[in-house]
Amino acid sequence: MNTKAIGERTGAIILAEFLKAGFPVLLPFGDNQRYDLVVEVNGVFQRVQCKTASVHRGGAVIRFNTSSTNPPARSKLRGYRNQADLFAVYSDHTQQVYVLGVDDCGEGGVWLRLAPVKNNQEMHVRKADDYLLEVWAARVRGPQEL
Repeated sequence: MNTKAIGERTGAIILAEFLKAGFPVLLPFGDNQRYDLVVEVNGVFQRVQCKTASVHRGGAVIRFNTSSTNPPARSKLRGYRNQADLFAVYSDHTQQVYVLGVDDCGEGGVWLRLAPVKNNQEMHVRKADDYLLEVWAARVRGPQEL
């Protein structure tokens, strides 16, 4: 698949997963926005940039880019601060969607750890399970009334 087809597949999967989790999803008209979809969270619209994760280090981590290149030169990296609110990241390796705040990510790329670090380091390690869509959904919804 070419990169456009991969991005379209990722976007479709992420959209479906947000819907399955019970979030209304809106799609912007055209493809000139810096976000791919909008999710309503507790009455607030959140702009979502969809990303595809690649697997690294023998399956121990997944990585995604937090910036894009500027066509046609493809040289200048552009981040998403103030242009999107969330990254929704799909990994074909895990078949999971992960959600991170754009402001919580640096410019360039993010690594999410699937397996423990060999030296047991915990500081500055992003565990993929902490960013699963289900975990994010529970966090943003808060305590549910019975």
